[in-house]
Amino acid sequence: MTETTPGWLAEDELELVRARMPILYVEAVPVRVADSGEVTSVGLLLRIGPDGNVSRTLVSGRVLHHERVRDALLRHLEKDLGPVALPRVPASLQPFTVAEYFPTQGVTPFHDPRQHAVSLAYIVPVAGDCQPRQDALDLVWFSPEDAVSAAMQNEMPGGHGALLKQALAHAGLGL
Repeated sequence: MTETTPGWLAEDELELVRARMPILYVEAVPVRVADSGEVTSVGLLLRIGPDGNVSRTLVSGRVLHHERVRDALLRHLEKDLGPVALPRVPASLQPFTVAEYFPTQGVTPFHDPRQHAVSLAYIVPVAGDCQPRQDALDLVWFSPEDAVSAAMQNEMPGGHGALLKQALAHAGLGL
């Protein structure tokens, strides 16, 4: 069967590419903000991973071949938060950090056993109604303090807890 959707790889092709080169991802930390721009809550997805473990995660996904970063970010926000989340993608696409995921633990705080990945990470204010879709079970809004608690950090695999702490520090919250 011929793949007619450009930019997608078959699973076996993706495994081959993952084994040979870094893959580009985007990640988003969905937040609610006050009129003053201060972060009031952080949205964390509840997912079941391929191994059957339940965890808290951020919005995340690959950038497809011939896809703009902005378009990839919007696509993953809609996929994970629903079509009426009303995300406000930053006017400047400069990420708050670049997270480097390695298949070997301990190289950076970020780990992905499948691949070497480079992720552009953004803080994205969300104003609408969020209804998780696809593989997300739920989206729960936490106060910034609760989101970085030790208990919550233990529920976030692969370094997403560290990425969340970086996001909130970048937003001016010294937690």
